[in-house]
Amino acid sequence: MDEIEEIGPAEALRRQQAGARLVDVREPGEHALGLPRDALAVPRAALEAAPAQWLPEPAAEVLLICAGGVRSLAAARALRARGYTRLASVAGGFEQWRRDGLPEMSGADEDADFLERYSRHLRLPQVGLEGQRKLAASRILLVGAGGLGSPAAFYLAAAGVGRLVLADDDVVDRSNLQRQILHTEARIGVPKVDSAREALRALNPRVGIETHRVRVTADNVESLVRDVDVVVDGADNFAARYLLSDACVQLGKPLVYGAVHRFEGQVSVFDAGRQRGRAPCYRCLFPEPPAAEDAPNCAEAGVLGVLPGIIGLLQATEAIKLLSGLGEPLTGRLLHFDALRMRFRETRLPADPACPVCAPGRAFPGYWETLAACGAG
Repeated sequence: MDEIEEIGPAEALRRQQAGARLVDVREPGEHALGLPRDALAVPRAALEAAPAQWLPEPAAEVLLICAGGVRSLAAARALRARGYTRLASVAGGFEQWRRDGLPEMSGADEDADFLERYSRHLRLPQVGLEGQRKLAASRILLVGAGGLGSPAAFYLAAAGVGRLVLADDDVVDRSNLQRQILHTEARIGVPKVDSAREALRALNPRVGIETHRVRVTADNVESLVRDVDVVVDGADNFAARYLLSDACVQLGKPLVYGAVHRFEGQVSVFDAGRQRGRAPCYRCLFPEPPAAEDAPNCAEAGVLGVLPGIIGLLQATEAIKLLSGLGEPLTGRLLHFDALRMRFRETRLPADPACPVCAPGRAFPGYWETLAACGAG
């Protein structure tokens, strides 16, 4: 059997203008970045599954184009096996078409900045244009603009989350700069939320930044959590962690948990608010806060500077997965990281049927009860 004919973009344009059908077999996210003018956009898998839906005449001339010429050649072979007889693949694909300055058309309603900025996401079939639109429409509450919050905020902003709500009552200190990469020497003494807003806007001006220079309390926790899609916990105290967890259960929000201690870190997703009885909450892992001497903070115990970066990036990853529906979140699993041994291990976390907050049928004891249990009431 003869090999599929390969032609250059200029010849493809000439044949298209003479009546041949040009079909772009890239993925929808790639189509969003631009198409040959008047090309039919059909992903390769869809075309091969039902070619007659788009190409009802097997004897008509069909030109196939992809990004570089590999997928289009494979699609042409698949169509030939289905009885199509006049086939050609465009060598060099759309990349060469664009380099040659041949006519294009837009593949999406979004502006050029959006398409260029998020082009690597758009090229991922698992994300694509629809996934990026989901991120752009989402709101995340990030509590803490410190060691965990810094890397999480940077990458969530870079990824195109529509609005970041930052809550932190602290100011930038020189000792923060070893790990809290949102901040700089020039912003020592500045409120962390203000410093964070400046850094994040410089990175991605498309992202809305909402700041609250507050500490999480029983009085404000629900107002912070209520209107967001995901909560990322970068808090530095147990009272805030328990309050956030309880509010997420009450309001049905997923909570991305992270913690660091010296050379070790933990990450999980608590989603009991949406999966009562099936997914755990923070209290299922820690029914009671540890004694102060058993859990010293970073100022007392120290922390390897890169460790919050690793854990914060894992938190950002989980948040993006939750927002876009990608993969399998860490719900019901606790991921441990040991930096000295460079090892990860996983622990299964079942929901506690006796949990006072997330067990089905339990009446919520209230946020002031939470503070009292943490010794902060």
